[in-house]
Amino acid sequence: MEAYWNNIRKVVPYTPGEQPKEKNVIKLNTNENPYPPSPKVMDSVKEIDRLRMYPDPAAFELVTGIADYKGLSSDQVFVGVGSDDVLAMCFLTFFNGSLPIFFPDITYSFYDVWADLFRIPYECQPLREDFTIDPTDYKKPNGGVIFPNPNAPTGVDMGLLDIEEIIKANQDVIVIVDEAYVDFGAVSAQCLLDRYKNVLIVQTFSKSRSMAGMRIGYAMGDKKLIKALNDVKYSFNSYTMNQPSIVMGKASILDEEYFQKTRKEIMDTREWFKEEMKKLSFLFPDSKANFIFASHPKISAKEIFEAAKKENIYVRYFNKPRIDNYLRITIGTRAEMETFLSFLKTFIDGKMQK
Repeated sequence: MEAYWNNIRKVVPYTPGEQPKEKNVIKLNTNENPYPPSPKVMDSVKEIDRLRMYPDPAAFELVTGIADYKGLSSDQVFVGVGSDDVLAMCFLTFFNGSLPIFFPDITYSFYDVWADLFRIPYECQPLREDFTIDPTDYKKPNGGVIFPNPNAPTGVDMGLLDIEEIIKANQDVIVIVDEAYVDFGAVSAQCLLDRYKNVLIVQTFSKSRSMAGMRIGYAMGDKKLIKALNDVKYSFNSYTMNQPSIVMGKASILDEEYFQKTRKEIMDTREWFKEEMKKLSFLFPDSKANFIFASHPKISAKEIFEAAKKENIYVRYFNKPRIDNYLRITIGTRAEMETFLSFLKTFIDGKMQK
C-alpha cells in the first residue's frame, strides 16, 4: 500500500436510502413528505435576487423567523444545512471528552459514523424488546447523550417524563434530543429548555415542511450553547446556508395553515395504513413518525423488499442485527399506500398458497 494512505482518515460511511433514477416509482424509503411545500414557499422564489452575492452568514432572516415561531430569542437558534449538518456540528462542538457518548443501539445510523469520523468514543445502549429506551441505561458516567424522539427507524416516541429523567441524570454533559419526526404526533422537549441549560433540541424542515431538497435544519437551546456552535461553524465555513434556503425557509414558517393541513393528512393516512397492515398480519410498534417499522411473521422482510422493488415500489430494508426482519415504510399519499397494500396482498397470497 502507498505510504500516504497511512495519513488518510478511514471511516465506514453512512448509507443513505436509495434514490431511484426511474420515473413512475412509489418512493417510500427515505421518509420524504409526499406533499409539495407550502405555495408561499414557491411564491417566495421571486424574492431571491442576490445570488451573485454571498448569503448572510448569520442567516438572520431565517433564524429570527424560527425564533419567533418557537417563542425563543434569536440567540437561542442555530441553523445548518439540514439537521445532519446541525447534528454533525453538535458532535464536533460538544462531544470532546474522554468518556463515551451514549445513544441507542437501534437508532439513526449516522450517529456512529460521526463518532468514528471525529474520533469520539461511544457506547450504544440497547433498546428494550419493544424498542423503547430505558432511561436507567443513561445514568452512568458518559461524555454526552443523543437520541431521536420519535426514534428512527422504529417510530417509537418517548414521553416527556422519561426524557427529563435522562436529562436530570446528565446535567454535567450535553444532551441532544433529535426531533426530526416530532411533528407527526410526538411531544417536543422544547418546554424543558428553560429548566436545563445543557439541552439542545434539533429539528428539520425536511420532513413535516416538505423541504428535504432545500436542506434546512436547526438547533434550539441556551444562548451559550448556540454561541459555541456558531464559533465552530465560523472557524471553517461561515457561508453554510444558501440564499434560497433562507428565503424559502422563512416563507414556510409563515404558512401555518398549510403546515397543519399536510401533517394531519400524513398522520391520518398513517393510522389508516396501520389498520390495513394489521389485516395482513404485519407486526409493528406504534409509530409517531411519518413511517412505520413492520415485520411479517411468515415472510422475510428482505424478500418483501426485493419483490416490491421489482414492482417499482421502494421501501427501506436494514441488514442489521435485531432489525433485519423489519421494513421501514414511509407514509406517502393515500393512493400510494393503497397501491403498496395491493402489492402486499397479492404477494402474500401467492406466498401462502405455495
